[in-house]
Amino acid sequence: MPAVDKLLLEEALQDSPQTRSLLSVFEEDAGTLTEYTNQLLQAMQRVYGAQNEMCLATQQLSKQLLAYEKQHFALGKGDEEVISTLHYFSKVVDELNILHSELAKQLADTMVLPIIQFREKDLTEVSTLKDLFGLASNEHDVSMAKYSRLPKRKENEKLKAEVAKEVANARRKQHLSSLQYYCALNALQYRKRVAMMEPMLGYTRGQINFFKKGAEMFSKRMDSFLSSVSDMVQSIQGELDAEAEKMRVSQQDLIAVNESVYTPDSDVTSPAINRNLIQKAGYLNLRNKTGLVTTTWERLYFFTQGGNLMCQPRGAVAGGLIQDLDNCSVMAVDCEDRRYCFQISTPTGKAGITLQAESKKEYEEWICAINNISRQIYLTDNPEAAAIKLNQTALQAVTPITSFGKKHEVHHPSQNVKNMENDKIIPNESAGIQDSPQLIAPGTPIQFDIVLPATEFLDQNRGGRRANPFGESEDSSKDEEEDSLLQQMFVVRFLGSMAVQSDQTSEVIYEAMRQVLAARAIHNIFRMTESHLMVTSRNLRLIDPQTQVTRTSFDLATVTQFAAHQDNRRLIGFVVHLRETLGEESMSAYVFESNTEGEKICYAISLGKEIIEAQKDPEALAQLMKSVPLTNDGKFVLLNDQSDEDGTLHEGEESEA
Repeated sequence: MPAVDKLLLEEALQDSPQTRSLLSVFEEDAGTLTEYTNQLLQAMQRVYGAQNEMCLATQQLSKQLLAYEKQHFALGKGDEEVISTLHYFSKVVDELNILHSELAKQLADTMVLPIIQFREKDLTEVSTLKDLFGLASNEHDVSMAKYSRLPKRKENEKLKAEVAKEVANARRKQHLSSLQYYCALNALQYRKRVAMMEPMLGYTRGQINFFKKGAEMFSKRMDSFLSSVSDMVQSIQGELDAEAEKMRVSQQDLIAVNESVYTPDSDVTSPAINRNLIQKAGYLNLRNKTGLVTTTWERLYFFTQGGNLMCQPRGAVAGGLIQDLDNCSVMAVDCEDRRYCFQISTPTGKAGITLQAESKKEYEEWICAINNISRQIYLTDNPEAAAIKLNQTALQAVTPITSFGKKHEVHHPSQNVKNMENDKIIPNESAGIQDSPQLIAPGTPIQFDIVLPATEFLDQNRGGRRANPFGESEDSSKDEEEDSLLQQMFVVRFLGSMAVQSDQTSEVIYEAMRQVLAARAIHNIFRMTESHLMVTSRNLRLIDPQTQVTRTSFDLATVTQFAAHQDNRRLIGFVVHLRETLGEESMSAYVFESNTEGEKICYAISLGKEIIEAQKDPEALAQLMKSVPLTNDGKFVLLNDQSDEDGTLHEGEESEA
């Protein structure tokens, strides 16, 4: 160890400038040492605090490892091995926590305490002696100045002796304080070296002891355990790498798809539509009324479950029932200038919910799926085959039909040509049915809107049945209704009409139904006009349900043939004789879908025609009135055993609308 610099004690009494200069060097060194010691103590206290925090952290870590088992993970399958491993690690952490606590105690005793003692004892002593030395030096200077001022001419022995004694005392005091100060500064040069190394020696020994005990505690029994855990981690990492590679390849394949996947309604002209769906899921916009005239649209996730339409908002755990689809009907509607809107109605004809799809493909598939479900084919043994059987008419927004009423085999019409100006579809000549060419002429146009010829419209408004635009009938019309012995109203939707060549058999109505429904399916025509069909003993009237204005009417005498569909009982059709411009007559078949069974409408029409015939003979009329129940005002009652389901409009059991 090299020698240290020292202050010579022999020069303390003389207190020469050279001694004072050397003393200032020692004082500067002591000041630097004090500043460094404070910084070193802060660093060591930080290490000790970190070790204490390590004890608390390992204790908390052990508790958290045990708490893994109590967590209710939604995807906790296969965690048993992880739980047992974490339990073992918790025990290891507890044992390590004991070692960390011992290390913290050793650091406090062998590292932090020595440096604190050095600062409080040695450095504080040097600082105190420096202050005492400064006071003694000042007193000596004052006494020497007083002694130097003694007079030469008039000496006072007594005063001189007192001043000399004072100087001697001050010099002795300075000498003593300087000796103590010099000794402390000389000793500090040795003590600072010990003070710097002793804490680090304690720190190092504590760490070595910690690692030795840890190695003795875990080296033997932990090797096999850590090896097995390492193998398990590597196995999981290998599975992760393989799965990550699969996901990367899958992601590239998904990104490389056609841009049409991201573009809504990308293929409007010829979308690939599956018409045999018995279940469907996807996002739709739901129309909600927020006031008398205000509405909002909410994008929700819809899916079918059996015969129910379910709705599940984003983030919800499960979906809720929105609409029962059994025996319901669905139709395309125009709503708030939005595209691809359709409405689901209840079996009684009451309007249900209005939905909007994002593309033509989704729009048509939803309509087809709801139509298939409404027929309850999901309850059959082979619902897919039943859905394929309904494919021919699934595109029409009505209740699906299993056949067109023809028991003999017929050929489907070929692609028709649509005339956009008059909303008619003219089938090609090849579309004619070979089995019944005499019923409907090939190439006959099909009318999908209720538009009457001009002469017929004028004839209707010249007669006594002219309808008031405000929904009120004229007096003559009122009298006519009051005189009518039959009044029955049904909710119907107009599907189409076309000219026919014969009215001798009901087969012409079945053929008209087949061609109308086929044309609607081929050309994706979903729009239908809902009306109230009023059957009286004089005529058939189609009334606007909103304004109560009569759209059109047919004298009951001109209705020569009427029939309901043999399989789909909601389809009803009738043949009417119409007058042309030149006075010639033509025949047209009108096809409707009703909320009630078509047989009931046919019965009402038949009863009306019987009343017309009976009115010619009073005896026959009396006989008819005896055979049919009457109301209190003398009108016929149509018995209805399903008044809650047929969608007819009447009061109580009367046939009056």
